Amino acid sequence: MKTKLDPYRIFNEVVVEKSFSKAGKKLYISQPAVSQIVSQLETDLQVRLFTRTPKGVVPTKEGELLFEYVNAGINLIEKGEKRLLDSKNLFEGELRIGVGDTIAKYYLIDYLDRFNAIHPQVKLRIINRTTMELTTLLKSGVIDIAVVNLPLDDTSIETIRTKKIQDILVAGEKFAHLRNKSLDFGELTDYPLIMLDNRSKSRKYVEDFLDSQGVRVEPEIELGSHDLLLELARIGLGLAFVVEDYANNYIDSKEVFPVKTSAKIPGRSVGICHLKDVSLSPAAEKFVEILLDRVATESKVVKNVIK
Repeated sequence: MKTKLDPYRIFNEVVVEKSFSKAGKKLYISQPAVSQIVSQLETDLQVRLFTRTPKGVVPTKEGELLFEYVNAGINLIEKGEKRLLDSKNLFEGELRIGVGDTIAKYYLIDYLDRFNAIHPQVKLRIINRTTMELTTLLKSGVIDIAVVNLPLDDTSIETIRTKKIQDILVAGEKFAHLRNKSLDFGELTDYPLIMLDNRSKSRKYVEDFLDSQGVRVEPEIELGSHDLLLELARIGLGLAFVVEDYANNYIDSKEVFPVKTSAKIPGRSVGICHLKDVSLSPAAEKFVEILLDRVATESKVVKNVIK
């Protein structure tokens, strides 16, 4: 038998109110309509559900048995509806974000702080992985959104660019003779190089550019941390490819300096990605909105400065 919920809602209200007319007023339907629906329910179930008394109606034993389950079901549905509404209004819920360590530290942390200040009831779950690993987690539904290095070549994933970044080459004082020199990329093979490990999308981006220049490099040191790139460059273990924005503190304090190169590595972006044709959760939508609001604000500031 295919179950329809409305007759059971009406049955439940009649038991609670002990009256067809009071139940009808509460549900905004007429008393005859309530009587007809209950009568049809009794016919469908082939049992008598109510006994009429001078003080109203009371459930039969069969009615009491049915009410025990119907009332529990109705309460659970109402609780589910309330929790869904709370989640939609960000009174509760969870936001699962995938991000790499470097982007989290140098870019995302301020946005996480802002989101948490506005929506403290929403639980934040942060998962650190490489870009390729994060795309796999997106597809499997483990995370709602990811903030990664772009470009990303995957037709099943939607990307939104939020920040431009620039790869540069840096060195410590051991290589001070390079301060006033413009280094040709072909000369890189004359120096020890420090790069991220070969699973990194940032490493691949730089290597692809160097390949386009006819240069193939083999780094002496491979690391899993952008901060370690800067630290080892600082103590003179080699030249390191880093993201300029993430190296500014080291550059400003003169612990490392940018090495001029004969050509500039093309800029790239950091952005948000999520599955195409899959609606974002209310929490994810709000987080994306916060990111894009900041991008729009920063863009206006830059335009005003230029003017």
